[in-house]
Order: sequence, then structure tokens, then C-alpha cells
Amino acid sequence: MSAALGWGALAASSLVIGAFLGLVRPWSDRLIGLILAFGAGGLISAVSFDLAQEGAAVGDTGFLGLGLAVGAATYLALDRIVGRRSSGSARDGEAAENAGTSLAIGAFLDGIPEQMVLGIGIAAGEGVSAGLLVAIFVSNLPEAIGSSTEMRVAGTRSAAIRRLWVVVALICTAATVAGYAIADNVSGNVTAVVDGIAAGALLVMLVDSMIPDAVRKGGDVSGLVTVLGFAVAAALSGLS
Repeated sequence: MSAALGWGALAASSLVIGAFLGLVRPWSDRLIGLILAFGAGGLISAVSFDLAQEGAAVGDTGFLGLGLAVGAATYLALDRIVGRRSSGSARDGEAAENAGTSLAIGAFLDGIPEQMVLGIGIAAGEGVSAGLLVAIFVSNLPEAIGSSTEMRVAGTRSAAIRRLWVVVALICTAATVAGYAIADNVSGNVTAVVDGIAAGALLVMLVDSMIPDAVRKGGDVSGLVTVLGFAVAAALSGLS
């Protein structure tokens, strides 16, 4: 349990680091886009090698497919709710603050399934997937940087922004512990469903927001950086 807590805290710490970096200096869209691209490549590798492949290995593929569908539909539904709430503001300051809050909620929605899988891997005796850990850490940074930057522009106090991201990081850390507890007490098919939910949610997030934002902000080199992120995470995926 202590290992799950420690590794979960390490992965989630990038949320707080990103928020701090967004507060201390302005960041160009291009740099954020390239970080997004690298993180997206890492997450694609994580979905392939740490979620779908592992889910199929521990349970039936039908349960993995069920998890994929549930994760994708749940993420899409929650993302639409967040989008509707953040699009109703008429004033620029409110729009910026809502955009920052939406990014924070997005990190929360991605972070829970990602970090649950970390806990599942630890409980299964497989150690920590270095590829998944790197993918989570790197993909968290641009979301936190972008959110804190938008909220700072809107006039939100720095202390309030820091508190928000500390809370998000704590909840994501708790998700790692929850994944550890689940894996210790359930069958392989339930673990496959959890892996599928994480993979489905991440795939929707990647296609709907992370990759388009990376290309829009990072330019045509984003594809190469995405492949680099995939290659690094794939190389690390065998380490634990």
C-alpha cells in the first residue's frame, strides 16, 4: 500500500509542478504544444502496452472491450458537461477562468483512470511501469501549465490556483491506492474492465483534445515529437 501511495504521489506531483510553472512565467503556445505532443505519444504507448495488452492478458477480451466502451462513453459525457459549463460566459475574464477550470477538470478525469492502473500493476506484483509513469507525468504538465496560466490571466489568486491543483493531485494519488485495493480483491476480468475503462477514456481524450491541441499549438513538427514520446515510453514500458 505504501508503494502505491508513493508512486501515485510521484506521478501526480507533475500536476502541482505544472501549475507552479504556469504561475511563475508565461509559456508560449508552441512550447506547450510540443509538450502535449510528447505526452500524447507516451499515452498512446501506455494505452497499447500497459492497458489494452495487460487487460487482455489478465482477463477475457470481452471484458476489456466492455471497459473500453464504458470509459470512452463516460469521458465523453463528462467532457461535454464541462464544455457546456465553460462556454456560457460572455466576458473575457470569465471565459479565461472557465477555460482554466475546464483544463483542471480534464486533468482530473484523465488522471483517475491512469493512476488506478499504476496501483493495479503494483498490486499484481509487476512493479511500476516506467513507460506509464513517464507518460502520466509528462502529459499532466501542459494541462496544469495551461490551466494555471488561463486562471492567472483571469485574475484568480495564485494561492487559490495552487490549492486547486494540490487537491486534484491528492485525488489522483488516492486513485492509485484505490487501484491497488481493487486489484488485491477482485478477479482478472474486473481488472480487465478497469484497464479498458482507463484505455477508453484516454483514447477519447487524446483524439478529442490532446492531439488536436498539440498540432494547433506546436505546428507540423508535433507529429515527430509524438513519435518520440511513443518511442521513449515504449522503450521504458518493459522496465519496472
